[in-house]
Amino acid sequence: MNRNYYAGLDGGSTYTKAALICQNQVVDAMVTNTGIDNNAAASALIEKMCVRRGINRAQVRYTMATGYSRKVFDIADDDISEITAHAYGVRLTAPPDYRPGMIIDIGGQDSKIIYLDSHYAVKNFTMNDKCAAGTGKFMEVIAQILETTIDQVGPLSLESKAPCDINSTCVVFAQSEVVSLVARKYDRRDILAGMHLSMAKRIIKMMKKAEKGGDILMTGGGALNIGVHKAFEEEMMRDVYVARYPQFNGAIGAALIASERA
Repeated sequence: MNRNYYAGLDGGSTYTKAALICQNQVVDAMVTNTGIDNNAAASALIEKMCVRRGINRAQVRYTMATGYSRKVFDIADDDISEITAHAYGVRLTAPPDYRPGMIIDIGGQDSKIIYLDSHYAVKNFTMNDKCAAGTGKFMEVIAQILETTIDQVGPLSLESKAPCDINSTCVVFAQSEVVSLVARKYDRRDILAGMHLSMAKRIIKMMKKAEKGGDILMTGGGALNIGVHKAFEEEMMRDVYVARYPQFNGAIGAALIASERA
């Protein structure tokens, strides 16, 4: 039986993500470096997903774009704001029987907090896009300074016994602070733990006090970092859940909207 599939494209500043859904289920998701040709990257992702799932490209009935590059994707049928896409995405990525009131999205170049009502509609949002501190790019820079990889940053930080105090709110000054700590022979595990706590505190300051009700769900590539996740739970003194496919939440939301539009 030929089923209909729906695609979502999330054109981020660092990576382009794509998701494929069928009958309101995520069937595939892929990511690639955004590069200089957004359209080529997006087309390649959808073609690869079709090949991997053994489906005809024509079965992808509708494609919705979101993210920074959403206006330039020629292969998309329409586009939607990333705030709306993320709000839709949690319908498929949140844990069962879970009703998130707040989404913390840590992307490559910005961090967003999205507040939802009981029907997943967006009530409000705040965004930090003025500085890379508190984002995935910041974590990558610090990982390089500490001579480790981005996938090891989280696990290493959990081994810390005495997290360092990192106070700088600007990524440039924070880098200098980390370099200074390295020169003073601080353990990199303590530096990483301090970095995660600093990131969590910075993002928590963005939260609107009147909008703090409901459960909290983390999305974005930053949610894959267990150190950041634990830092949020420690600072907020409550459970913070990580979405399924956190890096693809926006693309999944776009695909879900595509299925409704079609």
